[in-house]
Amino acid sequence: MTSLKTKALLIHQRLLDAYGEPVWRTPLPALNELISTILSQNTNDVNRDRAFARLRHVFPTWEAVRDAPAEEVIVAVRVAGLSNQKGPRIQNVLRQITAERGDLDLAFLADLEPAEVKRWLLRFKGVGPKTAAIVMQFALNMPAFPVDTHIYRLSGRLGLRESHISADRAHVVLGELFPPETYYSAHLNIIRHGREICQARKPRCPQCFLSDLCPYPDKTTQ
Repeated sequence: MTSLKTKALLIHQRLLDAYGEPVWRTPLPALNELISTILSQNTNDVNRDRAFARLRHVFPTWEAVRDAPAEEVIVAVRVAGLSNQKGPRIQNVLRQITAERGDLDLAFLADLEPAEVKRWLLRFKGVGPKTAAIVMQFALNMPAFPVDTHIYRLSGRLGLRESHISADRAHVVLGELFPPETYYSAHLNIIRHGREICQARKPRCPQCFLSDLCPYPDKTTQ
């Protein structure tokens, strides 16, 4: 019987064979990535990027965002949705960092152990395991396996996790299943597969090159 770790590696290799080594956008500084990821919650990449660009256009520095009237920040990020939550959340994070560190420079995180970085990030209200993992993986080049909606869906359909496991718990489970050196490419390629093939409402099972590894009971036939 194939172990789950072996199965995860096989899935990873097939994704690499199909999609190649993925390259995400140019890495952002840790604080920028943190704010961008807060904006990404419950919206798509396009609206996240539009909100981030608008925020950077309206306010020349993160200090300006921190000190601005709340309503101005809410308006600036409105395209990302839930702006009444995200605007104040961003300002509160910026204020908390300033109160603790004296400035908004997060370069010190690169000198910490990954577990310590994770604990530090998770202290902020509105920053959960996915946000922390994205900052670690993509801004700090630290081993972390972010679990978004696509990865959560596919890992369940492919039988890589038990169905009752929460998205937060899935970060730990999948992080133990995949080797750290695969986190970056596995994360991005699973998301791509979820968008192009294993879609939420009507997965394209006949076109899926993982079908023989997938126990999902509601496979489509056309």
